[in-house]
Amino acid sequence: MNSLTKKLLPLVVLVGFILVAYTVTSFPPSAKKARTTNKPQLMVDVQTLSLRDLTLELSSYGTVKPRTQSMLLPQVSGQIMAISPNFQEGSFFKKGEVLVEIDNRDYQVEIKIAQATLFTAKQALSEERARVEQALQDWKRLGNEEQAPDLVLRKPQLLAAQANVLSAEAKLSKAELALERTRIKAPYDGRILNKFVDLGQVISMGNQLAEIYATDYVEIRLPLKNIDLPYIDLPENDLNNKLINKTYPQVSIFSEISIKQEWLGHIVRTEGAFDQNSQQLYVVAQVDDPYGISPRNNMPIKIGQYVSASIKGRTLNNVLAIPNSAIYQGSYVYLVKDNRLIRKELVIAWQNEELSLISSGLSENDLLVLTPLGQVTSGTLVTISSVDGVTRNKASSANSNAEKKGKGEFKNKGKHKVNGESK
Repeated sequence: MNSLTKKLLPLVVLVGFILVAYTVTSFPPSAKKARTTNKPQLMVDVQTLSLRDLTLELSSYGTVKPRTQSMLLPQVSGQIMAISPNFQEGSFFKKGEVLVEIDNRDYQVEIKIAQATLFTAKQALSEERARVEQALQDWKRLGNEEQAPDLVLRKPQLLAAQANVLSAEAKLSKAELALERTRIKAPYDGRILNKFVDLGQVISMGNQLAEIYATDYVEIRLPLKNIDLPYIDLPENDLNNKLINKTYPQVSIFSEISIKQEWLGHIVRTEGAFDQNSQQLYVVAQVDDPYGISPRNNMPIKIGQYVSASIKGRTLNNVLAIPNSAIYQGSYVYLVKDNRLIRKELVIAWQNEELSLISSGLSENDLLVLTPLGQVTSGTLVTISSVDGVTRNKASSANSNAEKKGKGEFKNKGKHKVNGESK
């Protein structure tokens, strides 16, 4: 390579780079861009919102307790000679039924002793009355015209004899009462909860025989959420125990320990103070005839049974209520308008396990999305697969009307009010 070629080589390389750069900048490579599609990617089920009257159902829970629960105790001592066939745990009994019989032979002897004492006292009283009469005749025979003194007429001795008769009569009544108490009777219609003694056992006064409870009705103490209080009318008393509010809301009691059971009752009273621990107000529900077999359940209710309750609240007029499953994060829902998803913030006035009462954010005739959605953005194109439970294939005309609603067919009907708020 000569010296001229070495001098021209850098110049040639520079010119080549310049030509390549010019070519790239003048003719850039073309990239194929994906075409945007207007075809909807989601299919959703919707519900047409409408104003309606709604009777609220307030949920609660509690434990079944008897109206009256007491301990059956003997008032005399002795050996148990007989027991009723109904003196068993879980057995029912009637008021006045003899449940336990105690050996009464000692008490029969006491009655005879008391009767003998009474006869002796009555005899002494008769003799003393005769002495009084004799003393009065002797006083007059002696020519005394003034009133005879009490000591002369033996009035102190007569009073003592009368007192002895009264004491003997009282002892006889006490002995007869003790004999009667050897037959222990049921104080009310009830049931045996726990049994502590049996045949042949020797008992004394104060020994626990059985734990019993009344069966005419049971009570369930139910807490109310503070948010539920404005939506229920509760029975209340004034200072003179006169009812201020005479409403007794109906309550349904449920249990699913083995099979689903249901009992109907009423709220009969409201407690006078909020619970210190939960800061909730408690009401008491009463279920009459809880041990009868009815078409609703084939098992009687049990004491201590945990139950759920559904309390009938107030009936509200012209309100919007939606299922909780359509609400996301407790604050917003999705609507369909012009075949696009619209995210809508809302305010919930009241909520139970199934429904939410909406105070603002939604309007009548809105198309609420019921289909669970993942991460979607407002404005996403969708296809409505069903409206109010009617599929598109089965009722295309119904769907067509629903789509017209979504496109603004009802705009000329004026504004609607939901809980007093114009929409």
